[in-house]
Amino acid sequence: MISFKQLHHGEEPLLLGNVWNVESAKAYEKLGYKALATSSSAVALSLGYEDGEQMTFEEYFYIIKRIKASVSIPLSVDLESGYGHENDTVVSNIMKLIEIGVSGINIEDTNVIDGTRKLLHRDVFYKRLKDIFIKLGENRGKVFINVRTDPFLLNIENALKETLERIKLFEELDADGVFVPGMTAENDIRTITEATFLPVNVMALPDLLDFDMLKTLGVKRVTSGAFMYRHIYRELEKASQKITDTRSFSPLFIE
Repeated sequence: MISFKQLHHGEEPLLLGNVWNVESAKAYEKLGYKALATSSSAVALSLGYEDGEQMTFEEYFYIIKRIKASVSIPLSVDLESGYGHENDTVVSNIMKLIEIGVSGINIEDTNVIDGTRKLLHRDVFYKRLKDIFIKLGENRGKVFINVRTDPFLLNIENALKETLERIKLFEELDADGVFVPGMTAENDIRTITEATFLPVNVMALPDLLDFDMLKTLGVKRVTSGAFMYRHIYRELEKASQKITDTRSFSPLFIE
């Protein structure tokens, strides 16, 4: 059986189904997806919270456990910045995920403070991540750690240069992959993939290139974040409006 890590080194980019509950996870599995990943934003929204660790880890963990128990394909968890101010808390959270069989995590170099996402200084994040890796000890190898870096997402000045500098640090720490949300330009993607041996993950945006072009550029992992969740609930609104307009439930039964 191909491991979750090996799935990041195949000929085709790994397309992950981003999930927020058991039903969404089962839908992707039924369609033949090879692996799943939670969208923390989608899970938070489904529970009535905004993104940015507004829900507690305990609430999130319950959803993760239910998803993991309901599917047979690998599950990665979007851990945001770790769900803990102290590194020991973050390590404890990761250990809980490992114990229930989670295959991977994302951890990011930003914090959401008073509703605003802010980028940690690269040296501060490097020290934090290094300490977390050390504290995980032999358990470090039990989970695929995909490090998310947000200069493009935050549209900072010299985002490409800053991202490259950060990736060097992730390589030094022996991270398993790097996630660069917000990056869509062909030249930026090519520059990043050619600069690192880590599998590069990009996220859906309206102007993101198609999968064939991403494959040509060397992208190894593709995710949709909370966009599928948002799409599903836009469709729910449309269907509900049709019921109101037609004064009938018949729209629910039209394929």
